[in-house]
Amino acid sequence: MPSTRSRGGPVLIAALVVDSVGNGMFVPLALLFFTRLTEVPLTLIGVLVSLANALTLPIPVLAGWLADRVGPLPLVVGAQVAQGWGYLAYTAVDGPVGIFLSSGLVAVGVRFFWSSVFTAVADFADGSTRAMSKDQWFAWANMARTAGLGVGGLVTAAVVTSGDDAVHRGVAVGSAACYLLAGAAIGAFVRAPRREREAAGDGGYRAMLRDRPFLALTGINSVFAMTSLMLALGLPVFVVEALRAPAWLAPVVLVGNTLVLSLLAAPVVKRLAPFRRTRVLVAAAALWAGWCLLFAALGPGRLLWVVPVLLVATALFTAAELVHAPVSMALATALAPPSARGRYLASFQYSFTVASIVGPAFFTSLFEVRHWLPWLALAAVNGLAGAAVLRLERVVPAAARRARDEGALAAG
Repeated sequence: MPSTRSRGGPVLIAALVVDSVGNGMFVPLALLFFTRLTEVPLTLIGVLVSLANALTLPIPVLAGWLADRVGPLPLVVGAQVAQGWGYLAYTAVDGPVGIFLSSGLVAVGVRFFWSSVFTAVADFADGSTRAMSKDQWFAWANMARTAGLGVGGLVTAAVVTSGDDAVHRGVAVGSAACYLLAGAAIGAFVRAPRREREAAGDGGYRAMLRDRPFLALTGINSVFAMTSLMLALGLPVFVVEALRAPAWLAPVVLVGNTLVLSLLAAPVVKRLAPFRRTRVLVAAAALWAGWCLLFAALGPGRLLWVVPVLLVATALFTAAELVHAPVSMALATALAPPSARGRYLASFQYSFTVASIVGPAFFTSLFEVRHWLPWLALAAVNGLAGAAVLRLERVVPAAARRARDEGALAAG
């Protein structure tokens, strides 16, 4: 009889940190790596990497089904191994075919990872003896990944200044080692209880496509996911082009945002347990709208007043981001039938995929018209999304509204 208890919680969180260190190390080099180590034109590199990623779009459907059949932990381990071998393959690339194949292997790993890791965390929370809600487990996972990304980015910033090709290859090998180590640790030491197989009335994907509350949440979350991308995406060009401020200001603000997220997500989410998850998401939408309005009001001027307003605005963004990721994921988990959790949470990841596709075009097309226009439009969209969450609240089951109610139901 399979165990109903989870084990290896500290290893799981530590492995997510190590995984993210590998990600953070390589992200700053993503396109630069191939331009330095091959003679392939940058335009073709971009096309090859984009095509490799586009071909993985159907993977969440398969990953969700597999997570409900064999469990999510083997998928997480396999995804990390695929990314590790993909980054090792980067070091041997010398032409377009190699770029496409190695990028494709990494992209497959990335897609499987994000389609299964949250199901793995939720399953682990089900069997954990710790008095923590799923919101808190998701917050700890988010803190771990944010901290790892920050550390990895600092490592790369420190070592690539030499411009040596061997150093670039060393970063790829280091990233690969992080992924392989994280996968080995989870595979060896982390266990979670197996959920029951699908019951006759669950219906899998067919039932999910008829589940209006879940589909509505996924659609609304596309707005929130796009908003969460906008600080890193838009701030550097906004600081230089619109504010005429020094270029160093953007990375300083982004580092501060990362530091706060890596330290405060779990404590803040714990304090929000008595409140409805839907109301927390509405508050996040309001905070993001406030951030956008402050950015829209900024223009070229003295740093003595531009910097304080920029910091206050970013604090609003960070406060929204602190609560959005864990609470939205916990609400999606609560709306999913336990036996179909893998398919639901894998499908929920499409909201982030849509955001990553729409976000860059949304920002750049509006920014070219007026520097304040993307921020004003984003504020309006978040206002509409907040109102939509309030309507959604009416059909969210009572047990799913609060982390405390969910915990009481599980205990009973």
